[in-house]
Amino acid sequence: MEKSDIIVTHIFGHFACEIKAHFHLLKYPKNGQLPVKIDTGDSPNMPLTATQINLAKPSDKPYKLYDSHGMFLQVSMSGRKYWRMKYRFAGKEKLLAIGVYPEVSLKDARLTRERARKLLIDGIDPSHEKQSKRRISELAAENSFEAVANEYMKVKLEGFSFTHIDRTTRAIKRDLMPALGKRPVSEITAPELLTILRKVEKRGAVETANRIKQVAGQIFRFAIATGRAERDVSVDLKGALKNPKKSHFAAITNPREVVLLMKSIWAYDATPVVSAALRLSPLLFCRPGELRHMEWTEVNWQLRRIELPAEKMKIGEPLVIPLSNQAIQILKDLHPHTGHGKYIFPSARGAGRPMSINAVRLALRSMGYDNETMTPHGFRAMARTLLDEVLGYRVEYIEQQLGHAVKDANGRAYNRTKHLKQRAEMMQRWSDFLVCQ
Repeated sequence: MEKSDIIVTHIFGHFACEIKAHFHLLKYPKNGQLPVKIDTGDSPNMPLTATQINLAKPSDKPYKLYDSHGMFLQVSMSGRKYWRMKYRFAGKEKLLAIGVYPEVSLKDARLTRERARKLLIDGIDPSHEKQSKRRISELAAENSFEAVANEYMKVKLEGFSFTHIDRTTRAIKRDLMPALGKRPVSEITAPELLTILRKVEKRGAVETANRIKQVAGQIFRFAIATGRAERDVSVDLKGALKNPKKSHFAAITNPREVVLLMKSIWAYDATPVVSAALRLSPLLFCRPGELRHMEWTEVNWQLRRIELPAEKMKIGEPLVIPLSNQAIQILKDLHPHTGHGKYIFPSARGAGRPMSINAVRLALRSMGYDNETMTPHGFRAMARTLLDEVLGYRVEYIEQQLGHAVKDANGRAYNRTKHLKQRAEMMQRWSDFLVCQ
């Protein structure tokens, strides 16, 4: 390293000053770029400029461009530029990583350096402080509402029906996650939760708001059990929400009106998926969620039935749905459209998920049937009433086909194939009653 010192003394009036100038070796990169200051082992007096940083090009070995107070920019052989700060703490020389240029600008790097210098004045090691803050951030992420909720869904929802899992997951991801996801679960307050629930109430979903409150409480209690919270703040909201109106799903049970409804259903012009779902809803009278999530692998063509596994059922027991001639034909007509995918009724937005929860409901409304007249769930009440009162079938056949828990005289639950022959005959006659009038 060539280095020369010149002491220049200049006297002007009654003032004098001594200037000590250091001349440093300038290195020209092989590519002909303008020269930049190269590490000489000491920090130069003149701070770096943005121009010098931008002109710094990679060389045959890493080098440093010094700023001041121990901070420098290290230029790697690949051209990446890293901010570093040399300092001494407890008698040892240490190095603080500040960031990468240009993601961390010269101005921001200097601000970080000044914060580090203040920590040193206070007797705090900047590197240790940085590690502590990183660990705090990591712990906060592990204890966030989102992390706890995801763990809760993975651990606690196993074994529930598909409909219950779907409803709970939507409540968490749609309503709770956006506002609370990044918050430490132990710091969430009752007013925060109430603000979310009020928004749900304002859109007219009073029952949903109460359900979301219940789900939030389950997550908070899971956080308590796993040591990440001390209390369930949802209990503080008792009485804060509107009480949902208790009402049954609207259903048409008058035979003459049922004939008109079925004619409207068969005449309704919609996509193949919606048309098939609408026509099968009264024929199968399973729960709307069970219909939406049906898969082609669950269709047993040879035995002419749909076999729903226990995990999709509300009562946790598998269900066999005998298929009538009419139902078989509807499925065969739909198969060319969706048979290549998983779901019988895939979403219009992508075959990887089932049809929208509102698809059949909106179809009914387009036909002139509002929520006070007929609902997708109402097809179950329609079948329950007419199969009993008009067609005269035994209640246990009907209840078992509805997927309800039915017990024999000894209090034991019927298995899924009990009365299957009678139920198959009932389903065919039911389809004839609906379609052939």
